Amino acid sequence: MKQRKPMELKPLFVERMKLLFEEKEDFMKYLEILKKPELKSIRCNTLKISPERLKKRLEKKGWKITQPWKSHPEVMIVNREEDANSTEDRGGLLPGELGRALEHLLGYYYIQELASMLPVIALNPKENETILDLCSAPGSKTTQMAAKMKNTGTIIANEVSMSRLKILASNLERCGVTNTIITRKDGIAFCRKIKKYNPELKFDRILVDAPCSGEGTLRSNPKTCLMWNIKTVKSLSRIQKQLVFSAIEILKTGGELIYSTCTHSPEENEEVVDFILNSDEFKGRIKIEKISLPIKPREGIRKWQEKEYAEEVKYSCRIYPHDNDTEGFFLVKIKKIK
Repeated sequence: MKQRKPMELKPLFVERMKLLFEEKEDFMKYLEILKKPELKSIRCNTLKISPERLKKRLEKKGWKITQPWKSHPEVMIVNREEDANSTEDRGGLLPGELGRALEHLLGYYYIQELASMLPVIALNPKENETILDLCSAPGSKTTQMAAKMKNTGTIIANEVSMSRLKILASNLERCGVTNTIITRKDGIAFCRKIKKYNPELKFDRILVDAPCSGEGTLRSNPKTCLMWNIKTVKSLSRIQKQLVFSAIEILKTGGELIYSTCTHSPEENEEVVDFILNSDEFKGRIKIEKISLPIKPREGIRKWQEKEYAEEVKYSCRIYPHDNDTEGFFLVKIKKIK
């Protein structure tokens, strides 16, 4: 398998990752996986085609399709049949081949990284529910939810950036999504407006796939390490806390919220969960639910530097690239009980 040139990781980032992994061997495995290209994965859009039919169509192109998660046949890893064992390039697909394929243009599949599919799998949306996707662009998880709901119920897909909102609208149209309303608003302000002007509107489920420092995406986007800095991590942590806090206020009693990021930083992950659990507003009114995933995650950490987090924080899920050959991710399920 072809390896990339070693990327220049900033010393502070390296120091923090060493602290997270504790064992040197674990850290070295992490560094090694960063040199390898990510798997090429897609999600069958069941609003338009079944996984069986899509698999047959793609195999006629000479693509080798594997379905890694038996409970989720719509999830597929793509190689090129004749190059499946090639040492030249991971999978042997040409650059942009997945995006140019007719099946992609028709909305039969969505190009989506494996770990990115986990938040919606954990949220488990049902038909005829009312769901909020608070930070929805470019629409990978919105279209995934719509497919799970079979285009029933209502999804409100909110996005603050106009340029990203246009991409979201395009993806919804391509995938044949008809149960979704697009809104453009800062996520925190959106929740506060709902609470103030339409207090009877409560959501069955909410997804907060928050903007983050992206530490988990180094395999697909090595430039992330150049932009990384600790000030951004701490600034994003403050925003993430307010996003989750304001979202829980408009969640139904008995409703569930998934908070997810594609980063490893505890300030943006466990610290956010700990903040919500210890807030006066939600103490005793929420609980952290255990999550069942088709891959094996690690527990959320309880201690980071000088901080110690609540016991329940351990039910969060950490996804590391070298554990499952995916990107890095973090997710937690919060249930409103009062």
